[in-house]
Amino acid sequence: MADKEQRAGKEPEGEKKLHEAVCVLLVELCERFTFFGIVCNMILFCTARLGYPSHQAAMVNMCFVGTSTLTPVLAGWLAEYLVGRTKLVCICMLLHFLGTALLPVVSFPFEDVHIDRRHVLLTLPKREQKIVFYFALLTASLGIGGIRAIVCPLSAYSLGDCGPKELLSFFNWFHWLVNLNSAVVFVSISYIQQSVARNLGFLIPFVSGLMAMITIHMVRGEMIYKPKAGSSLLTAFGVIFSALKTRCVRRRYLGTAVPSWLDLAKEHHGGHYSETQVEGTKSLARLFPLFTFQILYRTCVMQIPSGYYLQTMNSNLHFGGFVLPVAAMNVISIVPLLILVPILECINSWLFSSKDTGHSPTIYIVVGQFSAALSVVAAGFCEVHRKRFPQVEQTLSEELLLVSSMPCFHLAPQYILLGVAEALVTPSCSLLSFWLVPERMRGISMHFLALFNGAGCFVGALIVQTAHAGTQGSWFPPSLHEGKLERFFFFLASLMMVNTLGFWAIAHRYNNLHEDCTNGFRGGFPGEKLLKHAKAIKHYNSVLESSPILSPVEKT
Repeated sequence: MADKEQRAGKEPEGEKKLHEAVCVLLVELCERFTFFGIVCNMILFCTARLGYPSHQAAMVNMCFVGTSTLTPVLAGWLAEYLVGRTKLVCICMLLHFLGTALLPVVSFPFEDVHIDRRHVLLTLPKREQKIVFYFALLTASLGIGGIRAIVCPLSAYSLGDCGPKELLSFFNWFHWLVNLNSAVVFVSISYIQQSVARNLGFLIPFVSGLMAMITIHMVRGEMIYKPKAGSSLLTAFGVIFSALKTRCVRRRYLGTAVPSWLDLAKEHHGGHYSETQVEGTKSLARLFPLFTFQILYRTCVMQIPSGYYLQTMNSNLHFGGFVLPVAAMNVISIVPLLILVPILECINSWLFSSKDTGHSPTIYIVVGQFSAALSVVAAGFCEVHRKRFPQVEQTLSEELLLVSSMPCFHLAPQYILLGVAEALVTPSCSLLSFWLVPERMRGISMHFLALFNGAGCFVGALIVQTAHAGTQGSWFPPSLHEGKLERFFFFLASLMMVNTLGFWAIAHRYNNLHEDCTNGFRGGFPGEKLLKHAKAIKHYNSVLESSPILSPVEKT
């Protein structure tokens, strides 16, 4: 009877966890569906509908992606210290709903409305249209950030007890699912926006956001994950600034040497932070070079929705009497990732099976960044090749454009190379950022990774603006056939090659994951060491009590 009652109590608990996991996954997929639905044809919308030049449309797209990458960091801090998780998730759902609902207001054909058999002209001035558009993008990005940070944080997947092999496998398949979802979005939504009903395209993100809100409402308390208390982003910044301030004072007056400049933030060195907080920040500071070399790589990845998109838009999209959606070319960059992940899983299983050597995925990052540099070089040569073809007329979103007669599939190599880069770099960088810090610092480490990835998007927008202004529009021209876009790609490729060589020079710092684990780098805080010793003692006692080999005398 007791066993039956225990089983009856366990089954609902298991069903509850399964229900929560399914809901988290649904919200994750719906949020990604919303995000990619907004991004996939934004450049075409900005150029054809709002009249933006090509470089400005690319900058708007990159800034939106960058803002959506940074807002989860802001939302996580607000939820922890100011607003509270439940209140903030409600606010973010409201902002998400408002932003996705306002986007159709900009895209609806106000000039063509029929009321009671009467044709009514409703014109929205360009200025007001742009204001509504930017406000909608801002509110949508804030809502996306809140959902990612509160409802679907990485810590909700219970990765605390996973080793490097399991973590890399998780990140591989997680990004595989995200990219599979984005492939479906790029094909379906881009075709709807461009060919079937372009003005209904932005309604799809609205419907997707509504689905996410319903899913969150289904499991209100259970869905909102409450992480364990730990270090905060502000504490890490505080330790850094306190150490810098103390270092300046000591160098000027005392000049006392310490093992690390961050040790100056400790209380017994004149700082304001405990040893635990400083040691955690020191482990995080070790990853700053890794984060820094991700900035320019992220700028290269952002060429898919900006520079590569413009190239595709100005190429021949006709294929067998059918006009391909511009954003559908993005699927070519996703296919290598979908193919490579199972192959990489087999390689990782073989590499991690050796206990004598600690395998590190830094080689994946080096090869991936080199592949990204080759992708931008290929884009430059493809641009030279594209301009050699005669121009033809092509209709996109009811706009007649003069484009190159070169088939758009000639651009496939640059998409494939960047897809290979994403398959190698993103999961590996996530693994290093998550594993090479103590458990209580993992959330902060992933926040820093998001900060640097977002910085890469804004750096990309800055490079585009600088190239356009410095060359008087030659490197990022309104008409690609008359400009020198290939020079922009070659310049970016040279920067990426230097970035790759720079990371290769410091990659040895992250070469041995097992060495970091065994030498006390991870979990090196006094409190965590005591907890591990306590667990070891309990495990040892349980073994003694349950061992049939030891006699009662030996047990005492």
